[in-house]
Amino acid sequence: MDEKVLIKPLQKRDEDAFKKLVELYQDKVYNTVLGFLHSPEDAEDISQEVFIEVFNAIGKFRGGAKLSTWIYRIAINKSLELIRKQKRQKRFAFFTNIFDMPENKKLYVADFEHPGVQLEHKENARVLFAAIAKLPENQKVAFTLHKVEGLSYQEISKILQLSLSSVESLMFRAKKKLQKLLADFYKGTNDY
Repeated sequence: MDEKVLIKPLQKRDEDAFKKLVELYQDKVYNTVLGFLHSPEDAEDISQEVFIEVFNAIGKFRGGAKLSTWIYRIAINKSLELIRKQKRQKRFAFFTNIFDMPENKKLYVADFEHPGVQLEHKENARVLFAAIAKLPENQKVAFTLHKVEGLSYQEISKILQLSLSSVESLMFRAKKKLQKLLADFYKGTNDY
């Protein structure tokens, strides 16, 4: 279905159009969010927040970008917001532990399984996703969108609102950094 057909009914708050939108994009949104958060529970929560945001803000959508690009942008922003929040909570938990206060909720799931990863490659995937998590934010976003979600550089440039050459540069730097991180890991000098 052409996404342009959905926009007008969505802006009129048509529930059938919204259901169709969710059907079309729920797996893409979930997998994108999971690629950033590494927690199925958090990915489910954030995916729901993405669609709530889409429903609430669709009236402001002017069609300057594709609907899918706009949805990806919302998914990335919501994911990064949660990551930042978890980092703040982690710092706070560190200080509360110093003063012997009860520990807050679990903040990071180390053993994460992306749905597309085969069982025999689980350990390699864990190492790779741990290395991706160490990339600077903009490199992590570009790399995840391209390598995990399979988006083209052109699509990524629209989502991130960057030039094509900027996306190419981000990918180049991300690959170089990952090569170093993974080489260190396989030499036994980096602990994931």
